[in-house]
Amino acid sequence: MEKKALGRGLEALLPVSGGKILSEDKEIQELPIDHIIPNRYQPRREFSDSELGELADSVKQNGLLQPILVRRKGDGFFELIAGERRLRAAKLAGLQVVAAIVRNSNDEQAIELALVENLQRKDLNPMEAARAYHRMVHEFGFTHETIAQRLGKDRSSIANLARLVNLPNEIKNLVESNLISTGHAKVILGLDSSEKQIKLARKIVEGQLSVRQAEEEVAHKSRSRKDKKVAWRRKPYPDLEERIQKHLGTRITILKGKRGGKIVIHYFSPAELERLLEVLLGGSSIELHASH
Repeated sequence: MEKKALGRGLEALLPVSGGKILSEDKEIQELPIDHIIPNRYQPRREFSDSELGELADSVKQNGLLQPILVRRKGDGFFELIAGERRLRAAKLAGLQVVAAIVRNSNDEQAIELALVENLQRKDLNPMEAARAYHRMVHEFGFTHETIAQRLGKDRSSIANLARLVNLPNEIKNLVESNLISTGHAKVILGLDSSEKQIKLARKIVEGQLSVRQAEEEVAHKSRSRKDKKVAWRRKPYPDLEERIQKHLGTRITILKGKRGGKIVIHYFSPAELERLLEVLLGGSSIELHASH
């Protein structure tokens, strides 16, 4: 389905004439506020009571400066598409009617308009945006590239943010509560299990780790895993190594080759070497002469 570019803000979505926003050649209408039902596609979950209170005070003094956007639902009712904060503030201010633009929109158009308005707001938290992107992709068939074009954002930033929906719920709550940042969350996604992700998230919160420190934690864990793998590859006969180490009293490494291999006996001082030679040669005393 062909989709028009959304541009910047709802003004780019709606026709304008003579300075007034119109809807299908109709001017703004006054609708009963109790005939407007909530938007089921609303991505925003958190609304600040203090900010709503301030907006309600402004509405009391100045009225609703920007109309809400709705669509018809039948029997005289309308479903909100965009402007939930304004609608809530209008209710708090005690308004009986509210200025609205009425659009004949299908579900896809309704979610598109709702998401665009909210995603362009700076205070939409990362998890709300991530869920919105995820919903646009999985329910309405948008690609990350299409979303990026419509919102004027970089495709990789859309894709990276959308991945946040894969985090465990505990970490999603930390992101929504601003206890960890989007940068932290992206680092956490680099771990390969929910258990490790939650463990790191808790460490970030408890230790007030920066994103760089969190990256170092992940890098350290990755190096440790690699070191363990290398150590395991170099120990084809761990039990035999342990027996020889107990007998000689020093570190032993057995390295396996294609046909044979070698036993490495480690020593840590000339005296240690002398002692080992005596053990290996059956008690014979050997005088060492180091070459220079």
